[in-house]
Amino acid sequence: MLNIGDTIGIIALSGVCDKDKVEKAKANLEASGYRVKLSKNIYDQNRYLAGSDEDKISELESFFKDDEIKLILCARGGYGAIRLINKIDYSILKANPKPFCGFSDVTALLLMIYRKTGMVTYHGTMACSDFADVNEFTKQNFFKAINNKPLSFEGTKTYRDGVAEGIIWGGNLATVVSLCGQDFLPDKDFIFFAEDLNEPVYKIDRMFRQLVNIPGFLNYCKGIVLGDFLDTDNEEWLEEYFKELSEKLNIPVISGFRITHAKEKITLPIGKTAKLENKTLTII
Repeated sequence: MLNIGDTIGIIALSGVCDKDKVEKAKANLEASGYRVKLSKNIYDQNRYLAGSDEDKISELESFFKDDEIKLILCARGGYGAIRLINKIDYSILKANPKPFCGFSDVTALLLMIYRKTGMVTYHGTMACSDFADVNEFTKQNFFKAINNKPLSFEGTKTYRDGVAEGIIWGGNLATVVSLCGQDFLPDKDFIFFAEDLNEPVYKIDRMFRQLVNIPGFLNYCKGIVLGDFLDTDNEEWLEEYFKELSEKLNIPVISGFRITHAKEKITLPIGKTAKLENKTLTII
């Protein structure tokens, strides 16, 4: 539960941060009644990265150990999170559980933290992309998820109907696939959600194929929830592919959820039990 007056930690774990956006996000959160603490590396730059991997890990572990910080909000995506996953001391995170939120490249950390600790992580808003220029829909959905309010979301298109139950699990498709070779898949039934940006249809096809070729994915995936696949090369091919995918897997596949790089987005708690039925995703 996040209360007014609590401290939110903004941390840079991926790409280089824009100072103006960080300061705007900080100001907007403070105007909403929260205290804000910035990671020490927030304005560091090492090529396209927000400083060194060592500094990022030090700040991440420090933020989890800091009792004052009640929520960790990633500054932005980009690239860099996957460089950290095998260097983190997950026992520190497990001993100091708190909400950890981000999307895009941060998907790698969301899934690995959940896998290594069993701690629910949150696929949703980030500081620079969302709180620097606040969208009310995005903000309301974020705080509902963080504060364990009932969550129910409506899709718009059915590729294959049916009922699916399991934990909600997934994220940015390219980043999920980048974890192949790691011990990253849940060992329980799950509903897989995915979104992406600037990927041609053949790559989306290839990435889904890479996942469904993993026996563990096929065994436990009970349904698929599709967000936005923005700026792809051929919308007609994408529609054909998703229809083909649903027929081959023979599980419910629903699209049109606001899981996205766009401004209006929902926040999903990775690891919580969910049900997919009649185009509706309900977090139980």
